[in-house]
Amino acid sequence: MWDFLQNGWRPAVEIFILTVCIYYAFRFVRGTRGAPVVTGFLVVLLALGLVSYLLQLKVLQYLLATFSAVFILSVLVLFQPELRRMLAELGNLQLFATAHEQRENIEVIIQTVERLSEVRIGALIALEQSIHLLEAVESGIRVDCEATPEMLETIFFPNNAIHDGGVIIKGDRIAYAACIFPLTQRQDLNKSLGTRHRAAIGLSEETDAVVVAVSEETGSISYSYKGHFVRGVTLEALRAFLTSVLVKPAPSRKWLTSLRSFLNRRFRSANVIVAEADAPTRTTTTSVVK
Repeated sequence: MWDFLQNGWRPAVEIFILTVCIYYAFRFVRGTRGAPVVTGFLVVLLALGLVSYLLQLKVLQYLLATFSAVFILSVLVLFQPELRRMLAELGNLQLFATAHEQRENIEVIIQTVERLSEVRIGALIALEQSIHLLEAVESGIRVDCEATPEMLETIFFPNNAIHDGGVIIKGDRIAYAACIFPLTQRQDLNKSLGTRHRAAIGLSEETDAVVVAVSEETGSISYSYKGHFVRGVTLEALRAFLTSVLVKPAPSRKWLTSLRSFLNRRFRSANVIVAEADAPTRTTTTSVVK
Protein backbone atom coordinates (compact mmCIF):
# COMPACT_ATOMS: atom_id res chain seq x y z
CA MET A 1 0.00 0.00 0.00
CA TRP A 2 2.82 2.37 0.89
CA ASP A 3 4.61 1.55 -2.36
CA PHE A 4 1.43 2.33 -4.29
CA LEU A 5 1.02 5.67 -2.52
CA GLN A 6 4.69 6.43 -3.07
CA ASN A 7 4.70 5.64 -6.78
CA GLY A 8 1.07 6.26 -7.76
CA TRP A 9 0.65 9.94 -6.87
CA ARG A 10 2.52 11.15 -9.95
CA PRO A 11 0.05 9.61 -12.47
CA ALA A 12 -2.83 10.97 -10.40
CA VAL A 13 -1.33 14.49 -10.49
CA GLU A 14 -0.71 14.19 -14.25
CA ILE A 15 -4.31 13.08 -14.87
CA PHE A 16 -5.62 15.97 -12.76
CA ILE A 17 -3.49 18.56 -14.58
CA LEU A 18 -4.46 17.20 -18.02
CA THR A 19 -8.14 17.15 -17.04
CA VAL A 20 -8.06 20.77 -15.92
CA CYS A 21 -6.16 21.85 -19.04
CA ILE A 22 -8.54 20.02 -21.39
CA TYR A 23 -11.59 21.41 -19.56
CA TYR A 24 -10.43 25.02 -19.81
CA ALA A 25 -9.29 24.48 -23.41
CA PHE A 26 -12.81 23.35 -24.34
CA ARG A 27 -14.30 26.30 -22.44
CA PHE A 28 -11.98 28.64 -24.30
CA VAL A 29 -12.78 27.13 -27.72
CA ARG A 30 -16.54 26.89 -27.18
CA GLY A 31 -18.50 29.65 -28.86
CA THR A 32 -15.58 31.05 -30.89
CA ARG A 33 -15.43 31.34 -34.65
CA GLY A 34 -12.62 28.80 -34.93
CA ALA A 35 -14.42 26.14 -32.87
CA PRO A 36 -15.91 24.25 -35.88
CA VAL A 37 -12.51 24.18 -37.60
CA VAL A 38 -10.77 22.79 -34.52
CA THR A 39 -13.55 20.25 -34.02
CA GLY A 40 -13.17 19.08 -37.60
CA PHE A 41 -9.39 18.82 -37.20
CA LEU A 42 -9.74 16.73 -34.05
CA VAL A 43 -12.32 14.40 -35.62
CA VAL A 44 -10.12 13.79 -38.67
CA LEU A 45 -6.99 13.28 -36.56
CA LEU A 46 -8.71 10.84 -34.19
CA ALA A 47 -10.19 8.88 -37.09
CA LEU A 48 -6.87 8.64 -38.93
CA GLY A 49 -5.04 7.78 -35.71
CA LEU A 50 -7.50 4.99 -34.92
CA VAL A 51 -7.29 3.57 -38.44
CA SER A 52 -3.48 3.71 -38.51
CA TYR A 53 -3.29 1.98 -35.11
CA LEU A 54 -5.72 -0.81 -35.97
CA LEU A 55 -4.17 -1.48 -39.41
CA GLN A 56 -0.58 -0.82 -38.30
CA LEU A 57 0.03 1.79 -41.01
CA LYS A 58 3.53 2.95 -40.07
CA VAL A 59 3.83 5.68 -42.69
CA LEU A 60 0.50 7.22 -41.71
CA GLN A 61 1.47 7.11 -38.03
CA TYR A 62 4.71 8.92 -38.84
CA LEU A 63 2.86 11.58 -40.83
CA LEU A 64 0.35 12.11 -38.04
CA ALA A 65 3.13 12.50 -35.48
CA THR A 66 4.82 15.05 -37.73
CA PHE A 67 1.54 16.88 -38.34
CA SER A 68 0.97 17.48 -34.61
CA ALA A 69 3.44 20.39 -34.62
CA VAL A 70 1.68 21.92 -37.63
CA PHE A 71 -1.66 21.45 -35.86
CA ILE A 72 -0.47 23.43 -32.82
CA LEU A 73 0.74 26.23 -35.09
CA SER A 74 -2.58 26.28 -36.96
CA VAL A 75 -4.47 26.55 -33.64
CA LEU A 76 -2.39 29.60 -32.70
CA VAL A 77 -3.19 31.21 -36.06
CA LEU A 78 -6.90 30.38 -35.91
CA PHE A 79 -7.35 31.66 -32.37
CA GLN A 80 -5.15 34.73 -32.64
CA PRO A 81 -8.01 37.20 -31.82
CA GLU A 82 -9.23 35.08 -28.91
CA LEU A 83 -5.71 34.67 -27.50
CA ARG A 84 -5.08 38.38 -27.77
CA ARG A 85 -8.39 39.09 -26.00
CA MET A 86 -7.50 36.61 -23.25
CA LEU A 87 -4.13 38.28 -22.66
CA ALA A 88 -5.79 41.70 -22.64
CA GLU A 89 -8.29 40.51 -20.04
CA LEU A 90 -5.41 39.14 -17.97
CA GLY A 91 -3.78 42.55 -18.04
CA ASN A 92 -7.05 44.17 -16.93
CA LEU A 93 -7.39 42.03 -13.82
CA GLN A 94 -7.63 43.95 -10.57
CA LEU A 95 -4.44 42.22 -9.51
CA PHE A 96 -2.57 44.51 -11.91
CA ALA A 97 -4.72 47.61 -11.39
CA THR A 98 -3.53 50.31 -9.02
CA ALA A 99 -5.78 52.07 -6.53
CA HIS A 100 -5.48 55.27 -8.57
CA GLU A 101 -6.75 53.53 -11.72
CA GLN A 102 -9.63 51.95 -9.80
CA ARG A 103 -10.66 55.35 -8.41
CA GLU A 104 -10.58 56.78 -11.94
CA ASN A 105 -12.91 53.98 -13.09
CA ILE A 106 -15.25 54.79 -10.20
CA GLU A 107 -15.33 58.47 -11.17
CA VAL A 108 -16.42 57.46 -14.68
CA ILE A 109 -19.43 55.68 -13.17
CA ILE A 110 -20.21 58.59 -10.84
CA GLN A 111 -20.12 61.16 -13.64
CA THR A 112 -22.24 58.95 -15.89
CA VAL A 113 -25.03 58.31 -13.38
CA GLU A 114 -25.01 61.97 -12.35
CA ARG A 115 -25.63 63.14 -15.92
CA LEU A 116 -28.20 60.43 -16.67
CA SER A 117 -30.03 61.08 -13.39
CA GLU A 118 -30.36 64.79 -14.16
CA VAL A 119 -32.07 64.14 -17.51
CA ARG A 120 -33.90 61.00 -16.29
CA ILE A 121 -32.40 58.53 -18.72
CA GLY A 122 -32.53 54.94 -17.50
CA ALA A 123 -29.30 52.99 -17.17
CA LEU A 124 -28.09 49.59 -15.94
CA ILE A 125 -24.34 49.17 -15.45
CA ALA A 126 -22.67 45.99 -14.18
CA LEU A 127 -19.08 46.20 -12.92
CA GLU A 128 -17.48 42.80 -13.42
CA GLN A 129 -15.14 41.42 -10.78
CA SER A 130 -13.89 37.82 -10.51
CA ILE A 131 -16.92 36.04 -12.04
CA HIS A 132 -17.36 36.37 -15.81
CA LEU A 133 -20.74 37.99 -16.36
CA LEU A 134 -21.21 36.81 -19.93
CA GLU A 135 -22.01 33.34 -18.58
CA ALA A 136 -24.88 34.77 -16.51
CA VAL A 137 -26.53 36.96 -19.15
CA GLU A 138 -28.62 35.79 -22.07
CA SER A 139 -27.33 38.06 -24.81
CA GLY A 140 -25.09 41.00 -25.47
CA ILE A 141 -23.37 43.00 -28.18
CA ARG A 142 -19.60 43.18 -27.94
CA VAL A 143 -18.42 46.79 -27.74
CA ASP A 144 -14.84 46.66 -26.36
CA CYS A 145 -14.13 50.37 -26.04
CA GLU A 146 -12.84 52.71 -23.35
CA ALA A 147 -15.34 53.45 -20.61
CA THR A 148 -16.08 57.18 -20.60
CA PRO A 149 -19.16 59.13 -19.45
CA GLU A 150 -19.75 60.27 -23.03
CA MET A 151 -19.72 56.72 -24.41
CA LEU A 152 -22.04 55.42 -21.69
CA GLU A 153 -24.44 58.32 -22.24
CA THR A 154 -24.46 57.53 -25.96
CA ILE A 155 -25.26 53.87 -25.30
CA PHE A 156 -28.18 54.62 -22.95
CA PHE A 157 -29.59 57.51 -24.99
CA PRO A 158 -33.24 56.78 -25.89
CA ASN A 159 -33.96 55.40 -29.37
CA ASN A 160 -30.36 54.19 -29.62
CA ALA A 161 -30.16 50.72 -31.16
CA ILE A 162 -28.44 49.25 -28.09
CA HIS A 163 -29.93 51.35 -25.28
CA ASP A 164 -32.13 48.51 -24.03
CA GLY A 165 -30.58 46.14 -21.52
CA GLY A 166 -27.47 46.53 -19.41
CA VAL A 167 -23.80 47.30 -19.93
CA ILE A 168 -20.92 45.15 -18.68
CA ILE A 169 -17.74 47.01 -17.71
CA LYS A 170 -14.42 45.22 -17.19
CA GLY A 171 -11.87 47.47 -15.56
CA ASP A 172 -11.74 50.60 -17.71
CA ARG A 173 -13.39 49.00 -20.77
CA ILE A 174 -17.00 48.67 -21.86
CA ALA A 175 -17.11 45.00 -22.82
CA TYR A 176 -20.76 44.38 -23.78
CA ALA A 177 -23.96 46.36 -24.23
CA ALA A 178 -27.65 45.48 -24.67
CA CYS A 179 -27.26 42.58 -22.22
CA ILE A 180 -30.32 40.87 -20.77
CA PHE A 181 -29.65 40.28 -17.08
CA PRO A 182 -31.46 37.54 -15.12
CA LEU A 183 -34.41 38.77 -13.07
CA THR A 184 -34.62 38.06 -9.36
CA GLN A 185 -37.26 35.62 -8.16
CA ARG A 186 -37.69 37.25 -4.76
CA GLN A 187 -41.28 37.90 -3.68
CA ASP A 188 -40.55 40.30 -0.82
CA LEU A 189 -39.55 43.24 -3.02
CA ASN A 190 -41.48 46.45 -3.38
CA LYS A 191 -44.07 46.24 -6.16
CA SER A 192 -42.90 49.59 -7.51
CA LEU A 193 -39.55 48.14 -8.57
CA GLY A 194 -39.36 47.83 -12.33
CA THR A 195 -37.61 45.36 -14.58
CA ARG A 196 -34.35 47.33 -14.51
CA HIS A 197 -34.05 47.12 -10.72
CA ARG A 198 -35.10 43.47 -10.62
CA ALA A 199 -32.44 42.69 -13.22
CA ALA A 200 -29.82 44.48 -11.10
CA ILE A 201 -30.78 42.38 -8.07
CA GLY A 202 -30.91 39.17 -10.10
CA LEU A 203 -27.42 39.59 -11.55
CA SER A 204 -25.94 40.49 -8.16
CA GLU A 205 -27.50 37.35 -6.67
CA GLU A 206 -25.78 35.08 -9.20
CA THR A 207 -22.42 36.87 -9.45
CA ASP A 208 -20.12 39.12 -7.44
CA ALA A 209 -20.70 42.09 -9.73
CA VAL A 210 -21.72 45.52 -8.51
CA VAL A 211 -24.77 46.66 -10.50
CA VAL A 212 -25.69 50.36 -10.65
CA ALA A 213 -29.12 51.42 -11.92
CA VAL A 214 -30.67 54.78 -12.78
CA SER A 215 -34.44 55.03 -12.80
CA GLU A 216 -36.01 56.38 -15.96
CA GLU A 217 -39.14 57.59 -14.14
CA THR A 218 -37.63 59.35 -11.12
CA GLY A 219 -33.92 59.63 -11.94
CA SER A 220 -33.02 58.01 -8.59
CA ILE A 221 -29.76 56.10 -8.32
CA SER A 222 -29.59 52.59 -6.88
CA TYR A 223 -27.05 49.81 -6.57
CA SER A 224 -27.15 46.09 -5.84
CA TYR A 225 -24.36 43.88 -4.53
CA LYS A 226 -24.59 40.23 -3.49
CA GLY A 227 -28.38 40.43 -3.57
CA HIS A 228 -28.50 43.49 -1.30
CA PHE A 229 -30.38 46.33 -3.02
CA VAL A 230 -30.05 49.97 -1.93
CA ARG A 231 -32.38 52.50 -3.53
CA GLY A 232 -32.19 56.29 -3.81
CA VAL A 233 -28.54 56.81 -2.84
CA THR A 234 -26.61 60.03 -3.21
CA LEU A 235 -23.52 60.37 -5.38
CA GLU A 236 -21.31 60.59 -2.29
CA ALA A 237 -22.79 57.41 -0.84
CA LEU A 238 -22.38 55.61 -4.17
CA ARG A 239 -18.77 56.74 -4.45
CA ALA A 240 -18.02 55.58 -0.91
CA PHE A 241 -19.63 52.19 -1.52
CA LEU A 242 -17.84 51.59 -4.85
CA THR A 243 -14.55 52.60 -3.26
CA SER A 244 -15.04 50.17 -0.38
CA VAL A 245 -15.77 47.29 -2.79
CA LEU A 246 -13.57 47.97 -5.81
CA VAL A 247 -10.51 49.75 -4.42
CA LYS A 248 -8.36 47.12 -2.84
CA PRO A 249 -6.40 48.36 0.18
CA ALA A 250 -2.64 48.35 -0.04
CA PRO A 251 -1.05 45.34 1.62
CA SER A 252 -0.28 45.97 5.26
CA ARG A 253 3.29 46.84 6.09
CA LYS A 254 2.98 46.28 9.84
CA TRP A 255 4.95 43.06 9.58
CA LEU A 256 7.79 44.95 7.87
CA THR A 257 7.83 47.59 10.59
CA SER A 258 7.82 44.94 13.32
CA LEU A 259 10.66 43.08 11.63
CA ARG A 260 12.69 46.27 11.31
CA SER A 261 12.16 47.12 15.01
CA PHE A 262 13.12 43.58 16.04
CA LEU A 263 16.32 43.69 13.98
CA ASN A 264 17.21 47.11 15.37
CA ARG A 265 16.76 45.85 18.95
CA ARG A 266 18.86 42.79 18.25
CA PHE A 267 21.53 44.91 16.61
CA ARG A 268 21.68 47.28 19.58
CA SER A 269 21.85 44.34 22.01
CA ALA A 270 24.72 42.84 20.02
CA ASN A 271 26.60 46.15 20.12
CA VAL A 272 26.15 46.36 23.90
CA ILE A 273 27.46 42.82 24.38
CA VAL A 274 30.48 43.50 22.18
CA ALA A 275 31.20 46.74 24.05
CA GLU A 276 31.00 44.99 27.43
CA ALA A 277 33.30 42.23 26.19
CA ASP A 278 35.88 44.73 24.94
CA ALA A 279 35.90 46.78 28.18
CA PRO A 280 38.12 44.42 30.29
CA THR A 281 40.53 44.06 27.38
CA ARG A 282 40.97 47.81 27.10
CA THR A 283 41.43 48.10 30.89
CA THR A 284 44.10 45.40 30.93
CA THR A 285 45.95 47.01 28.04
CA THR A 286 46.00 50.37 29.82
CA SER A 287 47.40 48.82 33.00
CA VAL A 288 50.19 47.11 31.12
CA VAL A 289 51.21 50.31 29.40
CA LYS A 290 51.38 52.08 32.74
